[in-house]
Amino acid sequence: MPSKNELWVFEVDLLLEAIFFRYGYDFRHYSRASLERRVENRLALSDLSSPSEMITKVLHEPAFFELFLKDMSITVTDMFRDPHVFRVIREVVFKQLRTYSRVNIWHAGCATGEEVYSMAIMLHEEGLLKRTRIYATDYNNRSLEVAQQGIYPVEKMQEFTANYHEAGGKGSLADYYQAKYEYAKINDIFNASITFANHNLVKDQVFAQMNLIVCRNVLIYFDQHLQDQVLTLFANSLVHRGYLVLGDKETLALSKVQDEFECVSYEQRIYRKLAKV
Repeated sequence: MPSKNELWVFEVDLLLEAIFFRYGYDFRHYSRASLERRVENRLALSDLSSPSEMITKVLHEPAFFELFLKDMSITVTDMFRDPHVFRVIREVVFKQLRTYSRVNIWHAGCATGEEVYSMAIMLHEEGLLKRTRIYATDYNNRSLEVAQQGIYPVEKMQEFTANYHEAGGKGSLADYYQAKYEYAKINDIFNASITFANHNLVKDQVFAQMNLIVCRNVLIYFDQHLQDQVLTLFANSLVHRGYLVLGDKETLALSKVQDEFECVSYEQRIYRKLAKV
């Protein structure tokens, strides 16, 4: 007879198979510890006792699956988060992007959009926005709705402003939003340059001819197999000498694509795709 722990693992495996079969979302290669914490949290919130009880609800109640999908989505983000990273992008990466007549940037796993607007603001200040198309993608449609609206709690703006200046901001962050009551709305001047779209890194295809891909603190939730799959997707999406920016706990070391890149800044996890000889 299997132990309680073995039964739990088996039931979680069945749950993931049910989700993949019913909806096409593949969580089977997510970091196991992180995934199981989210399953436990959903069980508690929904007053369920085991993953097997979740299977029936997932298969027959799409609204319940949306709750689970929200649990699995990584939405922790800020404007100019880790400002030293944005400063290096501004001072080093943009220097190369200036040589292109058209620039394509992909924010993969953009969550609620704060970092996307941060990039757009920097591009605007450096005179690059009009020649740039930013593709901001996530698999969570609710997060994408927030991102498209560009409305954030006004109480966060003081923190965002400090980040903006540390990232090398050239003016006032207040120039780029309108505050009203408890919320701040990012100015509409950026809408023409940003395309928000649903994209699942686990199963969807490449975004071709990208000059810069930003995907920060998403890979840490994947196992090595899925990390290699996604990093290969990024490598195939980048032009030669295109840039890839990862999170501070992520690296190309030991990945299948590490030999296709050179390190521009290890501290900021910025890499550049090598040109083929």
